[in-house]
Amino acid sequence: MPQAGTIQWFPGHMAKARRQMEENLKKVDFIIEIRDARIPESSTNPLLGKIGTGKPRLILLSKTDKADPEVTREWVKKLSTDNTRVLALDLIRENYKAALVREARALCAPLIEKQKRRGMRPRALRAMVAGIPNVGKSTFINTLAKRKAARTGDRPGVTKSLQWIGLGKDLELLDTPGVLWPKFENPQVGLNLALLGSVKDEVVHMDDLALYAAEKLMKENPRVLESYYGIQVQETPWQTLEAIARKRGWLQKGDIDEARTMRSFVQDIRDDRMGRLSWERPQPAQDEPAAEPQEQKPEENTGSEDAAGA
Repeated sequence: MPQAGTIQWFPGHMAKARRQMEENLKKVDFIIEIRDARIPESSTNPLLGKIGTGKPRLILLSKTDKADPEVTREWVKKLSTDNTRVLALDLIRENYKAALVREARALCAPLIEKQKRRGMRPRALRAMVAGIPNVGKSTFINTLAKRKAARTGDRPGVTKSLQWIGLGKDLELLDTPGVLWPKFENPQVGLNLALLGSVKDEVVHMDDLALYAAEKLMKENPRVLESYYGIQVQETPWQTLEAIARKRGWLQKGDIDEARTMRSFVQDIRDDRMGRLSWERPQPAQDEPAAEPQEQKPEENTGSEDAAGA
């Protein structure tokens, strides 16, 4: 597969954001971490695990309308622990405030009981909302606040400052900028993030993304490629992309227009034109046999949701 060791993304405001997050963790009761349901492993930030050690965590798998629902259910089961609860949500179409409050109270039950024993009326629970760029964090904040409390955008790095958002008597949320780590040690992590738009296109090669995605789909979901593009999967990713280009007429003087082919193929993935695809599957425990990848036919996004974990 193409190597992505050169993908690095750590603007100055992100370094500042990390310091602010470390300073403000003592003000919150738990962490709400938003990850992309299509890449739950790649879209977590290892730094969050280091600076948030000991804090209860609620993981929200966003963009479930774009991910394979069966794979999402597997991730909910895999990521759930005694100190971590998981919800899979469509942040735009679902009404999830009640579920969010329920999970927050379950995570913070010891704190609530402590307050009651001291004769205190339990206050609103305070959570730091964290996530890498472009996972839907600002959409989550705005949906709950029912106003434009946080800026949204289809590009990484929109939120650049900390702010508190009150949600009545139940929750207070500390919004934080989307923070990526300085360098991706695992090339596949960088490619997954870049493929789905969490890294700016200016720092990646579109050829690398297209070849990586074609190879992965050829291995795990070949029928998706064949059904959507009306081609036969070829021996190599390049040959498969060439077949797609000729089928679509992405040509230049009789030969394929390479730049257009790579860009258009990646855009098809980002626009979900091949249906609901997950790009990561939970790794089985060492004593469990690995499940065979299931081939998936493309389907239209109707907005209906299998609310795994909800």
